[in-house]
Amino acid sequence: MKITSFLAGLLSLTVASQAELMRINLKKADITPAEQMLAYSETGAYMTQKYFGSVHRKMKADEANQIIGLDTSGKPTYGVPLSNYMNAQYYGDVSVGTPPQTFSVVFDTGSSNFWVPSTHCNSIACFLHRRFDSEKSTSFHPNGTQFAIQYGSGSLEGIISNDNVEVGGVVIKGQDFGESVKEPGLAFAFGKFDGIFGLGYDTISVLGVVPPFYNLVNQKLIDEAVFGFYLAQADGSTGGQMTLGGVDSNHFTGDLQWHDVRRKGYWEIDLSKIQLGDEEVEMKAGAVIDTGSSLIVLSTAMAEMINKEIGAKKNYAGQYTIECEKVASLPEFSFFFGSTKYTLQGSDYVLNAGGSCISGFMGMDFPESLGDLWIVGDVFLRKYYSVYDLGKNRVGFAPSK
Repeated sequence: MKITSFLAGLLSLTVASQAELMRINLKKADITPAEQMLAYSETGAYMTQKYFGSVHRKMKADEANQIIGLDTSGKPTYGVPLSNYMNAQYYGDVSVGTPPQTFSVVFDTGSSNFWVPSTHCNSIACFLHRRFDSEKSTSFHPNGTQFAIQYGSGSLEGIISNDNVEVGGVVIKGQDFGESVKEPGLAFAFGKFDGIFGLGYDTISVLGVVPPFYNLVNQKLIDEAVFGFYLAQADGSTGGQMTLGGVDSNHFTGDLQWHDVRRKGYWEIDLSKIQLGDEEVEMKAGAVIDTGSSLIVLSTAMAEMINKEIGAKKNYAGQYTIECEKVASLPEFSFFFGSTKYTLQGSDYVLNAGGSCISGFMGMDFPESLGDLWIVGDVFLRKYYSVYDLGKNRVGFAPSK
C-alpha cells in the first residue's frame, strides 16, 4: 500500500424487454430524530453480527451446493419495491405459504440465507415482528433440520422449512428457508424488517441451502441471472426498487461499468485505490458491495484517520459526528474499483439524522481470515445504481438518477 500524507503512519441493460416490470411507490416510516439516531447506532451491532457470523460459516465451496445451471429462456423481469427507513434500512415485501403470509425483508447482497421469524419463537425480536405460522399454509412441507447462525452477540437459531415463496409477483416453488426460533441482541428487535432475504453466493449459505435467487433461475422464472438495485434518498417519493432478471435503465445514466467478482461468496470486487480530496492511497483490498449495510465499514484505524481528516468526532454513543454546516465544504471521497473512479460528495457520505450529522465511515476490526476488506453499503449505493450478474460473476455500477 502506498501511504500519502493524511494516512501517514497507517499500514477494501437496459430494462428487460417485457411489460411486467413492477414499479410500486412505498410510504416511508414516520419516525422521530431520536429513532433515526437509534437506527444508525444499531448499525455497528448488526454489522458485527453479520460479518462475524460469516467467519463461523466459512466460505468453503465443498460445503455448498453445486451452483445451479443458468437459463435465459424468455421469462419476464420483475421489480420489487423497497422502503427506505431514513437511509438506514431498505426493505421490501415477500410472502411465504398458501395463502400467502407477508413479511418485510432486507434484500441483502451480504448474506445468502432467507429467514423469517416463526410462531415458535419467543425472543423479544420475534414478538415485535410478523411470524410465520406453518399450520396456516397448505403448501408447507416440514424439514426440521436445525440451524444456527453464529453472531457476535449470540446465535440466531431455528429450523429449515420448505414452502412456496412469492417475490416480485412470481412464486418460487418449494423454497427452503429458515424459521427463526431465537434471535439475539437488539439489532433485530429494533429493525423495521421481519427477516433477511440473502442474495449472496450459495458458497456462504448456512447448511448449503439453495438461495432464493438461484431457484428463480433454476425454475426459469426470470430472463437472466441478474438483479439490480436502485436506492432512493430519504427525501424521495419512494424507497427504491430491486429488479429481478434484468435492470431498469430509468434509474441510471450512462453505461454500466463492470467489475469481476474476486471471491465467490460475497459480491466482492477489487478495491485498488481510495482518494480523499487530493490525497490518494493505493490498495490491494476487497470491497464487498452490501445492500444490507447502511454505511461504509472499514478497519478501525483507517476509519479513525479518515474521520479525523474530515473533522468528525466520536460522540457518547461511539458514532462519528460532524457539524452540519461544514458538510458542504468537505472534500470528495473516491473509490477506485479497478481503474474506474467513483466519487462521493460530503453530502453523500455524511448522513443527516434530524439535524445531527453522522459520518458514513464506520470502523470495525475484521478477523484476519477476511483479509483487507471494506464493506460498501448504502452510503455508496444511493449514488450509484448497482447490478449483480451471477451468470458472469460481476458487479456493475452507473450513476443513479
